[in-house]
Amino acid sequence: MTTTTPTTAGAVPVGAGLSMFDPVFIGIDEFGQPVYLDVVYHNLLAAGEPGGGKSGLVNNICGHGVLCDNTRLVLFDAKLVELGPWRDLADAFIGPDIDHGIDILRRLLVVATNRYTWLLANRRRKLAEGDGMSVILTVIDELAMYSTVLGTKAQQEEFSTLLRGLVSLGRACGMPVVAATQRPSWDIIPASLRDLFGYRAAFRCTSLNSSNIILGQGWAEQGYTASDIAPTNQGAAYLLAEGGVPRRIKAAYLTDTDIYNIADYAAWTRRPTGTPAPAVDPTEWEMAA
Repeated sequence: MTTTTPTTAGAVPVGAGLSMFDPVFIGIDEFGQPVYLDVVYHNLLAAGEPGGGKSGLVNNICGHGVLCDNTRLVLFDAKLVELGPWRDLADAFIGPDIDHGIDILRRLLVVATNRYTWLLANRRRKLAEGDGMSVILTVIDELAMYSTVLGTKAQQEEFSTLLRGLVSLGRACGMPVVAATQRPSWDIIPASLRDLFGYRAAFRCTSLNSSNIILGQGWAEQGYTASDIAPTNQGAAYLLAEGGVPRRIKAAYLTDTDIYNIADYAAWTRRPTGTPAPAVDPTEWEMAA
């Protein structure tokens, strides 16, 4: 006797099919080959002039994150609209409020410290996918708003110091940081902060110096300068990965409709199911409140 499994016509499998431990597709290189980044164990800095394509790269990573299992987002967007489509999917969404931003960074640092305490107790140096802890992805659009524009000088300095701490600590405990700015200058991206980002993407810049500020001193003089990217070639950038040489890439582009469709789908897959909640992990986000 043959048995068959009942199916529903037109049914579409749902649920998280990705992981932040998977390589993240961000676009293609100059030879048309796909480019993937290991975001979970690296921080990424993207910078360049307005309209260069930074938001495309950032939204690619956000789109991957919201479709991943056991991944949580913390979003900073002083303009509200660049990361706004993902707002309802984030644990925290920080707009033009530097006090809120400082508070969230403090809480994230507590979580990072808790995770390292857990790793030490378990004789480990790095979080792994099978550990069951969530990846907390922090994304900052227009870093300059929080480090030079909003609030007082003291608040800006505190924000920058806390961010430097998170970028320093997050790499091995499942708390990567993605930051973008359209003002590649030394006051926005000092070398002490830039060098903590294992991945750096330089979109079109107006000068060799601005390109060097993103990629690192000396790359422009070797011919790797984002100032030679045509203004009409949006999404093109030089990508520097840890220990490598900058290479030309073209970031994948998502339209506003694409972004909102992904956000809506992700929200539906993350809807409450009525299943029992998992045991609380003492390193988790809520415990840092």
